[in-house]
Formats: sequence, structure tokens, C-alpha cells
Amino acid sequence: MCTNIVYEWLKTLQLSQYAESFVDNGYDDLEVCKQIGDPDLDAIGVAVPHHRRRIHEAVRRLKEADETAADLYFTLDSVKPVQFWA
Repeated sequence: MCTNIVYEWLKTLQLSQYAESFVDNGYDDLEVCKQIGDPDLDAIGVAVPHHRRRIHEAVRRLKEADETAADLYFTLDSVKPVQFWA
């Protein structure tokens, strides 16, 4: 059984049956999974249309989370310190 972040991610999608195939095809990290497209899903063996849609939606959410985190980092980085004492 595969125990890594990709397995846990697929488990949350109720698609853990693909975990071993993901890892065998080099998708052993979520950063790599963000690049998954239809040809990759073919190679991994994800043929069920609603499973493919679920993975595409999850990949979209991973990418959005990165964008949100980048925006937050930028915002925090640009905040000037406030002096509370005189």
C-alpha cells in the first residue's frame, strides 16, 4: 500500500484505488500532480469519466490554493510594521 501525500490526497477524493498507479507513473508529489492532464490520466489508467472530472477539479483547487497563498505572502511581505509605543 502506498503511504504518501498523493495517497492521502486521492483518499480525500475517494479515489485511493489509483494511488499506486499515480506513484508508479511519477506522480508522487502534489506539485507534480498539479501538471496532470488528460494524457496523464490515460497513462495512469483513470478511465471513468466522473473520476477524471473529480481529479481535474481537485487539481484546479490545488492550483488556486497556490495562488491564494502567493497573494497572502505578497500581502504580508508588503505590510509595514506599526509602532505601538512612543
